Amino acid sequence: MFKQTKEHINQLKRSITASLLKRNLQDLTLKEKEIIEHIQHLTTCRNKNNITRTQAYLDFYVEHPEIHWALLAHLVSRNAGWNMTDLKGEYLPKLLTQQEQIDFFAFLERGNWLIFQDAYPQLLLYAESKKQSRPLFHLLSHLHISKFMKPFWESLWTNKRNNELTVALIINEQQYIENRVIQNSVYKDTVLNKTMFKLQDILNFNHILFPYQTPLQKKMKLTGGTVHHFSSVDERIHFGKGLYALLYSIQSRLEQTVEWAKTHPHTGSRKDYWPDLFNDIKESPPQQVHELQSSPCTLQTNKQRIYSPSLTTVWKDWEHEQAEPGDWCHNKKMLHFIKKGAKPLDGEIEKTYCATIEELEMAAFAKNKWFHKK
Repeated sequence: MFKQTKEHINQLKRSITASLLKRNLQDLTLKEKEIIEHIQHLTTCRNKNNITRTQAYLDFYVEHPEIHWALLAHLVSRNAGWNMTDLKGEYLPKLLTQQEQIDFFAFLERGNWLIFQDAYPQLLLYAESKKQSRPLFHLLSHLHISKFMKPFWESLWTNKRNNELTVALIINEQQYIENRVIQNSVYKDTVLNKTMFKLQDILNFNHILFPYQTPLQKKMKLTGGTVHHFSSVDERIHFGKGLYALLYSIQSRLEQTVEWAKTHPHTGSRKDYWPDLFNDIKESPPQQVHELQSSPCTLQTNKQRIYSPSLTTVWKDWEHEQAEPGDWCHNKKMLHFIKKGAKPLDGEIEKTYCATIEELEMAAFAKNKWFHKK
């Protein structure tokens, strides 16, 4: 899916080298300034919170389905929202202090916000290029987009290489947040180096779920994968490529995933995909740990459901500082991710995810019992 010819890779290397050396000396026309201002305005409006940015990705994909990354970003952003509301849901408030919940939310929200404010202008510039029937990618630098991306948008325009563009965007966005979030001392001290974050990895809690519904049985199903070593940028890029390959590997499942996303607006509650297991209204009594009556995967009805609130009921919109300046791309070494094929994911995530829920319940129950004894 991702294999490229040596000649094409060399062409990309030359393009990136030229972009790295080039300086934007020409003045912008009035029309170009208007385009940039409009794109920046729309990006700010739609970067309000996880709900608005997740919907913006989907709206764009519906209009421009050739941009595969927009669908992948929509689904991954849904997962970010679910992780945010988990912090105020059934189990994690019993395992984390209130300050740890806030710190973890700030970490997730900052990454989600940064990726959108970097990627969405690129999407809008592509849409404007289609509208004008001419490429406008010389404006990318004026939108503070890494010089790494310009050759890939140009290649898409001339050669329709949407697979290549998707991988390039995966590389770009993970590199973009590497120093701004993952290696940022604030988040390393409050989240990444905390015992609880390591516990998340031990519990396989870093799942990315792609819900879809089979048309005949009307049964909700999940596919996806689990990322380990989240702090490794290479691992995140490999995982992103694997998710992309999984998402587009079966056409019928892809169509079912898109249909589900279009008919189930993102609220941040896991009730969106499993209403028989989750509810956005708390059903268990205060101070009591929810007890599963059977495996979560059985989805038995008429049982007490797990509390999974909608995002806007538990988190206010976050005030962000301006994105840190600078271009991560200083050489061509990231092109090896374009050449290499994706590490395949088997997509079998339901049992693993259900086991994680059971482990979280046991951990919350044990801590709650120990706390009350103390």
